[in-house]
Amino acid sequence: MKKKFIASLLALVLMLSLLSVNAFALTAGNPSSPTVVYVTIANGSVVLAQQPVTVTDTDNDGNLTINDALYAVHEANFEGGAAAGYASENGTYGLMVTKLWGVTNGGGYGYYVNNAAASGLMDPVANGDYLNAFVYTDLASWSDMYSYFDCQEVEAADGTSFDLILTAINFYATPMQEPVAGATITIDNAPTSFVTDAQGKVIITVPHGIHVISATSTTQTLVPPVLTAYIGVPMAGDNSNLVLWIVIGAVALAGLVAVVIFTGKKKHEA
Repeated sequence: MKKKFIASLLALVLMLSLLSVNAFALTAGNPSSPTVVYVTIANGSVVLAQQPVTVTDTDNDGNLTINDALYAVHEANFEGGAAAGYASENGTYGLMVTKLWGVTNGGGYGYYVNNAAASGLMDPVANGDYLNAFVYTDLASWSDMYSYFDCQEVEAADGTSFDLILTAINFYATPMQEPVAGATITIDNAPTSFVTDAQGKVIITVPHGIHVISATSTTQTLVPPVLTAYIGVPMAGDNSNLVLWIVIGAVALAGLVAVVIFTGKKKHEA
């Protein structure tokens, strides 16, 4: 009976250990786990904010790319799917977008991965990446400037303030990255009284819940930045505590098994 009990405990410890390893691997972005990319699309304003989408090799080129991610997000979120909202074709400089979120404007589109300019649609994407794609609103002088906050997500307690820094990329200036002064912060597309200072910094307070933070400017044509704020609620996808408790539980149970075996051994020797 004692042997069966010990065997059962050992099996349970092994199972929990495997669970903790698998959970950690998924958290760390194990290549065998699904590739999820957070996609934002803007057309003058934000039409889709950090939408998680599982990316598959839709064009069968053996890689997961920006093209695959944009196809997947349209297929899942645009009325009529990717056939109605998204198109790409080979041009002089390789594969290029010809339709984004239903807009066809002759090639005025941009896309950034983790706030870095992409060289083309065939650039790779990885699990946990943030992909921002946008339609140019100024097709004459191309004055649209990509802008971004210094973080992608914020988690804060109710009633607490936090600071953000807003930066824009200006290809016609040196250095290209510059702070955005005088920009009005928006919460869920509604303007607020929060305005960035000369260094692009602003301190804001956001009400309880999950909100999309962005910004507008009357002096610059900004591609709207996007940040998701989790105020008084846990950040989406945060399973780090679960992994920690699984590991602690497995270790504690292993200790219990060791005590049972040691006690049984002592009694047998006695």
